Amino acid sequence: MPDTSDQAILTHRDGHVAVIELNRPPHHFFDLAMIAQIADELDRLQADKACRVVLLQAGGSAFCAGADFSKRSGAETPRSATSINPIYQEALRIFSFGKPIVAAIEGPAVGGGLGLALTADFRVACEEARFSANFNRLGFHPGFALSYTLPALVGKQKAAWMLYTGARVNGRQALDMGLVDFIVPQAEVRARAMALAREMAASSPRALQSTRQTLQADALSHIRNAISRESAEQAVHFASADIAEGVKAMAQRRLPVFAD
Repeated sequence: MPDTSDQAILTHRDGHVAVIELNRPPHHFFDLAMIAQIADELDRLQADKACRVVLLQAGGSAFCAGADFSKRSGAETPRSATSINPIYQEALRIFSFGKPIVAAIEGPAVGGGLGLALTADFRVACEEARFSANFNRLGFHPGFALSYTLPALVGKQKAAWMLYTGARVNGRQALDMGLVDFIVPQAEVRARAMALAREMAASSPRALQSTRQTLQADALSHIRNAISRESAEQAVHFASADIAEGVKAMAQRRLPVFAD
């Protein structure tokens, strides 16, 4: 697994733990290519018997700020309401991975970046981490399966609050909500995440994967249904004026003013 600076991700191995690192500093905005690279790497690791656990992290102090909407041209190819967002097609491949994933979160995980963080089985974070599902503030329906994964993790009421308001949740609040599993000082996040990954990697790989499959149960079918609906709603919202106002307001660091 070579480390080359022109890749959207960097990868290396630490014993039975494979490390995938997002490589678009400082914010690690993603696009279809990055999510596809993660999915491709996970496909390879699924077939690699020496890999038992994956650690997902990002270079620098940010985890992932989601998609880069500053590059929207306003002339994107319209997408049918019955088609799946291509990024979420790739996300489904990530959700389909059969081995445990630990996410090391040292900073913001926003929008689709939060969705990516929730593909992991466990999240290790710090008080400086920030979590936000800011889709509605940007003028469109949540995506990356967050309409299922977020309420499944923190409960419907807290998920609704985060989704409706785009509230920014710090690391301590995230721990209290159940959004993350461990809080450590920022400088120790990666080490603690690796320690957790190694703890799991010491278990029987066959038993580990089958236990995870039992615990996941029918989650993947719910995720597929969520992504299908999210894609349909977003196809409509992306054609509206709301997203232009939402993105402009974000860039100007002000509250958006949406039409009735």
